[in-house]
Amino acid sequence: MAKELKELTSRSQDYSQWYQDLVIKADLAENSAVRGCMVIKPYGYAIWEKMQRQLDDMFKETGHVNAYFPLFIPKSFLSKEADHVEGFAKECAVVTHYRLKNDPEGKGVVVDPEAKLEEELIVRPTSETIIWNTYRNWIQSYRDLPLLINQWANVVRWEMRTRLFLRTAEFLWQEGHTAHATSEEAVAEARQMLDVYAEFAEKYMAVPVVKGVKSASERFAGAVDTYAIEALMQDGKALQAGTSHFLGQNFAKAFDVKFADKEGKQEYVWATSWGVSTRLMGALIMSHSDDNGLVLPPKLAPYQVVIVPIYRSLEQLSEIDAKVDGIVKSLRALGISVKYDNADNKKPGWKFSEYELKGVPVRLAMGGRDMENNTVEVARRDTLTKETISCDGIDQYIKNLLDEIQENIYKKAFDLRAEKTITVDTYDEFKEKIEEGGFILAHWDGTPETEEKVKAETKATIRCIPLEGDKTPGKCMVTGKPSVQRVLFARAY
Repeated sequence: MAKELKELTSRSQDYSQWYQDLVIKADLAENSAVRGCMVIKPYGYAIWEKMQRQLDDMFKETGHVNAYFPLFIPKSFLSKEADHVEGFAKECAVVTHYRLKNDPEGKGVVVDPEAKLEEELIVRPTSETIIWNTYRNWIQSYRDLPLLINQWANVVRWEMRTRLFLRTAEFLWQEGHTAHATSEEAVAEARQMLDVYAEFAEKYMAVPVVKGVKSASERFAGAVDTYAIEALMQDGKALQAGTSHFLGQNFAKAFDVKFADKEGKQEYVWATSWGVSTRLMGALIMSHSDDNGLVLPPKLAPYQVVIVPIYRSLEQLSEIDAKVDGIVKSLRALGISVKYDNADNKKPGWKFSEYELKGVPVRLAMGGRDMENNTVEVARRDTLTKETISCDGIDQYIKNLLDEIQENIYKKAFDLRAEKTITVDTYDEFKEKIEEGGFILAHWDGTPETEEKVKAETKATIRCIPLEGDKTPGKCMVTGKPSVQRVLFARAY
């Protein structure tokens, strides 16, 4: 007997529990036997695959190619760039031995004390060090530049407080690492990839983002500048959805990566790195979903359309099967992904609830009366509305409907962000409004002391210094000192 779908905790009751319920009940992921790590289930991985495929195409359109580098990094490599090791030291998992042996007392296996590594290996928290050690052999002259490499991989950062997709000890991601002949080229690369991420977030995830540069205290360890896209979740908290770093010559100097310019002079190369991770899954869930389950933008849904037959006899089902077969073929001919669920182990009502929970953008239902009338019931996941339409021209109708749903989901998220974005001029007002959640634009004097004071007193951080929008100078809301422009504050995941 099919299991019953359980109700989700409502967002208003407990947003954090709602999120946890939804990830598990929609079959996206679950906790594993390894503390802090997750199992990404097939439906969740199918969404990640669609993200990965689209991003990979966008990377290749901008001239990047994929490669793969080792999971293990010699400990000495992390010591070569001081800021970098400082930033990741507390999150590193360390391999000290290379062999196990049977316990002499018969209690399973134990670490063989004779198999200690001469140098410990770090399970990669990020790959700058191993990649730049490799680039030293790949780059000799200006003819080898620019070097535009991306890697799809897993990384380990030893998190103590974890949450599925948002923060786990191991997660999946991509990391781009590029080398350039000039500072200007490297900065342009970092900005270009920020734009790629923003385009992906808005056009495919239907998530509006703010592009900006991080404050010094929020920069990536070892970077000169960190650019980021910041998204606002429904609960009013910010989520950093992607970062792109201008690394200057820091890693080139640490690993002695030089090139001969056109005059034959030896110069250190200029570098960038950039990445997004399975954290995007969390952003997708929290930006659009509701108390009934997932709401997926059509461009990233594993199935854009599901068709459910409603029948009283096997003979009637056979007739519906034949009718639906033509609809499925016409939809697939337009590049629309379709699932026809005529399995007899679940009732139609159960299927409706399941696909609503899983966020399938469009559900079609066809019964005996629909067969007689040449119609089909169309249900939208984004608005939970239904209508009955003719099967004639259904393919183009659905194609247009999917575009409309994609736009509607983005507009809903955009309008929510606009509603929850405010401007304040005084620190008292800031402390009052930050309790309500959302983005706050306020003047800051540029000092880490003021930034730390705000963080300590309100738990809000500078999410970014926006690259676009109002650049009018003013006075810091805390100190009254001059401020170049307003910056974006929020509490964040």
